[in-house]
Parts: sequence; structure tokens; C-alpha cells
Amino acid sequence: MGTFDDNQKVNPVRRILRTQAFQILLVLLAIIIVFSIIAPESFAQWTNFRLIIQNASILAVLAVGMTYVIITAGIDLSVGSVLVFSGVVSAIVMRAMGGEGWGVATVGILVAILSGVCWGLLNGFLIAKAKIPPLIVTLGSLGMALGLAQILTGGVDIRDVPTVLTVSIGYGNVFGSVPIISVIALVVVVIGAIVLHFTRFGLYTLAVGSSEIAARRVGVKVDAQLIKIYTISGALAGLGGILSLSQFSTTAIAGQSQTNLNVIAAVVIGGTSLFGGVGTIMGTVVGLFIPAVLQNGFVITGVQPFWQQVAVGAVLIAAVYVDQVRRSAAMRGNTQSLWRKFVSGGRRG
Repeated sequence: MGTFDDNQKVNPVRRILRTQAFQILLVLLAIIIVFSIIAPESFAQWTNFRLIIQNASILAVLAVGMTYVIITAGIDLSVGSVLVFSGVVSAIVMRAMGGEGWGVATVGILVAILSGVCWGLLNGFLIAKAKIPPLIVTLGSLGMALGLAQILTGGVDIRDVPTVLTVSIGYGNVFGSVPIISVIALVVVVIGAIVLHFTRFGLYTLAVGSSEIAARRVGVKVDAQLIKIYTISGALAGLGGILSLSQFSTTAIAGQSQTNLNVIAAVVIGGTSLFGGVGTIMGTVVGLFIPAVLQNGFVITGVQPFWQQVAVGAVLIAAVYVDQVRRSAAMRGNTQSLWRKFVSGGRRG
């Protein structure tokens, strides 16, 4: 009896230690420690950490939606272009309305999110109903969204952004020195984590990623679930568009070419499986900060920032390899726990 109780106490800790998210967290902490030792007076300062957090905030918003998508064994290559398109449409609408107040800004925020929702619905419908592979659908919408943004602007960035957006969301602070844009990102991350891990919607998402056929057999409306997930990804890309507009005071059409790849890399590095069925929001956040910290640390220490791409690429390959090993081990063991949880309605015990 004592041994059984001891195992119950130890197993959760062992499970945490074995998770890829925890292992990546250790890597992140090691990177922070190394840069702190090398440049304690410039790197290991709150002002620098604040800058890192602020720079990663928009990617964090996009990464929440991408985590859901990749958990279903899908992919969304369009988030960067949807971000640009949403920002462009929002800026055009706000410029046409004129004014600098919150009324105009609120309309701009809603227009940006709605623009992202429309692209997400399109992606989800083509993937779920037309059965076109996610890679092809989102690659196509990547080009379409970016092309339409360039057509609408003539390839010239729009810089007429209401001052209230820039002053409040872009560069505003709460509690003295905490960026508002980072607080918004934190709210999105927390909501995304709660929904994924503590609601039926999250359970359905994991179920679809584990086995779409099995999910259909136990009553999950897979097509509707996929449409909702891609719509969420699009909506968050739209939110990212207005956040980017607020932070940079311009549509930055040419500045998001690597956004989709950076977000995907962060999600995979954080432990979300490209094969579906496995993933956490917190792991994604940890995976997001590895390239952010590397870039910042390389700049401060005088190392060519190109090495960041080498380091992130190596970590990404290692993360995928670990995922493959984990999947192979799981296939040899018990793979029914998710379905037992699903059939029991998420109840413990």
C-alpha cells in the first residue's frame, strides 16, 4: 500500500520532468544564465528582459492559435500575411474615419479581428469541407492575403495610425513598467491554456489530433472543430495585426516575412507534435522565448545575429527528433489514456 502511494506521489513529478516543455525550459534557463554571466550589466537587467518580453508579445498571440492548429496535425502558414492584411484593412478604415480617439481605434480593432476571422473561416472551410491539405490551403492564403494587402496599399506602408493606439497599446505601461501589449498577450496565453487543458473544446482538439477517425466514432464533429480552430488562428492573427500597427505605427508590409516560420518553430520547439495530439500553451511560450533571448543576447554580446538562425534551426531539429522518439515509445506503450479520458467526459478517477 505504501509503495502504491509513493508511486502516486512520484509519478506526476516524473511526468513533468520527462515532458519536452520542461526540458526546453531548462535549455532556456541555461541560455539566460550564460548571457547573464557574459554580460551582467546589459543583459541581466529588467529593462532588457522587458524589451525581450515586449518583442515576443505579438508572436505569443499568434502562437496560441498555431498551437491549436498543430495539435490537430495541421499547419497554418498564413498567419504572417493575415496579420499584415488585417493591419492594412484596419489602417485604411481608421484613416477613412479620421480622428484620434478611442471610437475610431475601437472600430479599427474590431475590423482587424474580423478580417482575421474571415481568413480563418476560409482556411477552415477548405480544409474541413473541401478536404484540401492544410499546407496547400494556408500556403495559398499566405500569398492571397499578402497580395491583397499590397494591392490595397500600392506596396506603400500606411502610417496614419491613431495616436491613442500607439500611446496606450503600443508603448503604454501598467504597474509602472509592464508593457500593455505584453499584458494583452498574457491574457490570450492564459485563456488559450485554460481552454485547451480544462474544457471540452480543448479535449476535442486533442482528440482530433490523436486520431480523426476515432474522434468521429466517439461523436466529435471533426469538420466543425477544425473550422473553429482555424477561425481562432485567423482571429488571433487579426489581433496580432492591430497590435503590430500599434507598436510600429505602420502596417510594416515587408516586416512579417518570417513571422509564420518563427511561430511554427516556437510551437514545435515547445513540445507540440507535428503529428498531432500533443501540445501545451505554456510549452509554446517557452519555445517562443528561446529565439527571442538568443537574438537579444547575440546583439548585446556582439555575436553576429545570423548565428541565431543556426542555433534555432538546431534546436528545432532536436525538438522534432525528441518528438519522434516520444511517439515511438508511446506506440509501444499504452496509447488509450486520452480516449478513456474523452469517453468519461474529462472526469478524473
